[in-house]
Amino acid sequence: MDLEALAPYGWDRAWAARFASHDHDGAEPARVVRHDGAGLVVATGRGVEAVPLVERVVPSPAVGDWVVLRDGRPADVLERSSLLRRRDERTDSQQVLAANVDLVLLVCGLDRPVKEGRIQRGVAVAREAGAEPAVVLTKAVGPDATTGVDEALAIARRAHPGIGVVVTSVKEGMGVDDLEAFVAGRTVVLLGESGAGKSSLVNALLDDDLAAEGRVRTGDAKGRHTTTSRSLYVLPTGGALIDTPGIRSVGLWVDEESTAVAETFVDIDELAAQCRFNDCAHETEPGCAVRAAVEVGALDEDRLLRWRMLELEAQAAAVRASPHERRRHEKKLARLVKEAQRRKGTP
Repeated sequence: MDLEALAPYGWDRAWAARFASHDHDGAEPARVVRHDGAGLVVATGRGVEAVPLVERVVPSPAVGDWVVLRDGRPADVLERSSLLRRRDERTDSQQVLAANVDLVLLVCGLDRPVKEGRIQRGVAVAREAGAEPAVVLTKAVGPDATTGVDEALAIARRAHPGIGVVVTSVKEGMGVDDLEAFVAGRTVVLLGESGAGKSSLVNALLDDDLAAEGRVRTGDAKGRHTTTSRSLYVLPTGGALIDTPGIRSVGLWVDEESTAVAETFVDIDELAAQCRFNDCAHETEPGCAVRAAVEVGALDEDRLLRWRMLELEAQAAAVRASPHERRRHEKKLARLVKEAQRRKGTP
């Protein structure tokens, strides 16, 4: 068994130490590169191979996981360094996207509006996973671009001040070298809507046409779901890349003690620490530093509204075991959504 062959997939001393805590009798490590339902495609010291899922493994292996193989079958999952997940709105359940992720690239195509709220949701999902978020602006050059680069940069940095942003236009080769340098040596996940340009980025980073590229509908810039399953690829420059199907919504799935929203809105969190009351709701309470910042123009009202929406969504997810509390939070969230829609329609 040649474990050096696993180095391109991210195998290092830290993973070796986790593996050392397991019974080595006939065991070997492998990284999940694809989940095929009844089985996994994994990278082993011998190469990439398919293995059956015969016995139940807890937690269920996800793309990016390091698993312990015994007799050619998955028997255990090594302790994860991170777990990227979201709330599936159709089933109101957790959907695992990828495991052991270092960097989440939020892909935004400039052939459609770049939405501040979507970036903030992506940042919160990445922070909850324990990964670093960054934005990739695609389709920056060409006749389909409807959002200017400067405008898109301003939106991204207003959504999350200090966030890393890479501007690309794959057909022209713009920004690809910068993106390669940015992701080198890390496990990276691409998140974005269908047609945002994820598959083109995958092909550019891999220098190959492994990911199918689909046409984008004219009129609304929506693309077909050209990626139908999550897959892990080794990057020529070092590191691994996990491509995901396009997703229209990024719902939060957080634990009760999560700080993901606070990390996404650090400025509001810092202001809240200055409020007179520890349980200040930032509405009508005296001595509220958050409302005071809004009144003097130091904090944008829309940003505060988006913070309220994500905070309530996170709270609703955290109390999902209590139907009454969940409904109460969802009603508050619905009111905030209506307020956001009203404000959006205000000249």
